[in-house]
Amino acid sequence: MSDSSPTRTVVLDLWCELQCPDCHTALDDVNALRERYGDRLELRLRHFPLEKHKHAHAAAQAAEEAFEQGKGWPYVAAVLAGTGELAKKGEPFLVETAGELGLDAEEFDTALIDGRHMLIVDADQAEGKAIGVTGTPTYVIDDQRLDGGKSQEGLRGRIEEIVDRLLAQA
Repeated sequence: MSDSSPTRTVVLDLWCELQCPDCHTALDDVNALRERYGDRLELRLRHFPLEKHKHAHAAAQAAEEAFEQGKGWPYVAAVLAGTGELAKKGEPFLVETAGELGLDAEEFDTALIDGRHMLIVDADQAEGKAIGVTGTPTYVIDDQRLDGGKSQEGLRGRIEEIVDRLLAQA
């Protein structure tokens, strides 16, 4: 007999900007949370490009294309690992990174030109502003906003407390 009761899933929104060094640092926490909770934690990338980073908007659109091509999180990790390269090279870096991951780089180039993912990025940014996101990374879980842009100290522990509580309610 298999247990047919549905497994509760907790949603964690990560408001992120792909030219942000703090978001790169936050990936360690994100990976640890993924490892601990597996399928019980749905991690959603939400885009919050900041004005001070001129390639952030393009990077967010490229990330959406990577998700569409099935390698969203590996792409996000690769771009965040190269924030300095992104600052120097801009969009060519985004396309190169796609190619290195075995994605259709030509399609990335086209997506950046035609802006097919711009609405998703703009909608995320507008929603982030509406709920009080001011910097990245910012986590939202169970209607609680945790700002990692100021300090990530203790954030993973706080997120784990919330996830554990929510899963226990299942």
